[in-house]
Amino acid sequence: MHTIQLVGAVLFGLALLHTFAAKTFGVLARRHPRHAGLFHLLGEVEVVFGFWAFVLIAALAVLDGPGAAIAYAETRHYAEPLFVFTVMVVAASRPVLDIVRRALRAVAARLPLSTDLALSWFGLALVPLTGSLITEPAAMTLAALMLAPLVFRRDLPEWLKYGALGALFVNVSIGGTLTAYAAPPVLMVATTWQWDSLYMATRFGWKAALAVALNAGVVCFLLRPHLRAPAGAPAPGAPSRGVPAPDGPADGAPPVPWPVTLIHLGFLAGVVVLGHHPVLFLGLFMLFLGFATAYQRYQHPLIIKEGLLVGFFLAGLVVLGGMQQWWLQPIVASLSPLALFFGALGLTAITDNAALTYLGSLIEGISAPSQYMLMAGAVAGGGLTVIANAPNPAGAALLRRGFRDESIGAVGLLLGALGPTVVAAAAFLLL
Repeated sequence: MHTIQLVGAVLFGLALLHTFAAKTFGVLARRHPRHAGLFHLLGEVEVVFGFWAFVLIAALAVLDGPGAAIAYAETRHYAEPLFVFTVMVVAASRPVLDIVRRALRAVAARLPLSTDLALSWFGLALVPLTGSLITEPAAMTLAALMLAPLVFRRDLPEWLKYGALGALFVNVSIGGTLTAYAAPPVLMVATTWQWDSLYMATRFGWKAALAVALNAGVVCFLLRPHLRAPAGAPAPGAPSRGVPAPDGPADGAPPVPWPVTLIHLGFLAGVVVLGHHPVLFLGLFMLFLGFATAYQRYQHPLIIKEGLLVGFFLAGLVVLGGMQQWWLQPIVASLSPLALFFGALGLTAITDNAALTYLGSLIEGISAPSQYMLMAGAVAGGGLTVIANAPNPAGAALLRRGFRDESIGAVGLLLGALGPTVVAAAAFLLL
């Protein structure tokens, strides 16, 4: 073991502790107003891994020289952070949100349920399952912006919001397993293990769909008394601070013409199709920005800042995670199939589940049962922490303003996700 590997593991551990202590920096900001800006910065969950990634690069420069530090940083693969940033901004544009909400409202109006209850279930179940088609980051963005004014309001109990957040994160993590191209942990192994979309749908997808429906149903049952906004509160569907309003006419903006909506959907489809080719989807993104600027009257402010913070978070995870293979891979390789399931379930809470399955794909001769258990555990545990699944930081960035102190506590998220994680784990193990 090289010294820099040990340093990388220590810094990774410090980044994890920083993630769990993020809310503490908000308290420090209030106690020390002179340095409140710095403490607020360090309290942003999306900043944590990027910050410690820079510390790692600086340590590498000191120990091995600047050339080695630059070479390490430049040999990391940043396609996923760039893709998540791009798809977040495009999927959160007003024309896309408008057509999604209108379609779901039309369906909800025909159900024997209140519209708010039906829309909440759609946001927690149906939209996460569409992640198998439009990718998980896009599904997370749409679901978060749909649910923000309905569920993640200041007047709702914190424990209930954490329960809804945990269910959303778990459902997005397992909801992308109906196909072989939409979920990051599946993408890492699909070619190596020769898993196609038919295999994913028959081995994982239907089980995930049942778990998603059950998780969403339980949360919506608990939400029923709270879905009616109190007097003076914004009505469901109204924009919340920091979140673009999804409905046009309700807030005075002109309705979006169909051609503009179709072009935006075309941009979203193009970004998804080109998701493995950063040069191409970033070029398409530049065209999208130009089109959105040309027809700005049909837009709400694009979530550039939120997207950049999430991209920074994931890029930091890529840099720090690249130093963890030396201790993670031996653990994965030494476990029996059942132990591998529970090991992956626990390990994914402290490392991105895509990184975990990638390490499993490097093990020569890994058996088919072990492959299944590794994937099942990795996706089932994808909601336990913000770093467990790549789309989670996107959801956290869009929904954190609905929580106390405008931040999401790691312990609260862990507790909120435990129930949905047990349901997902049981579905993959017992069905």
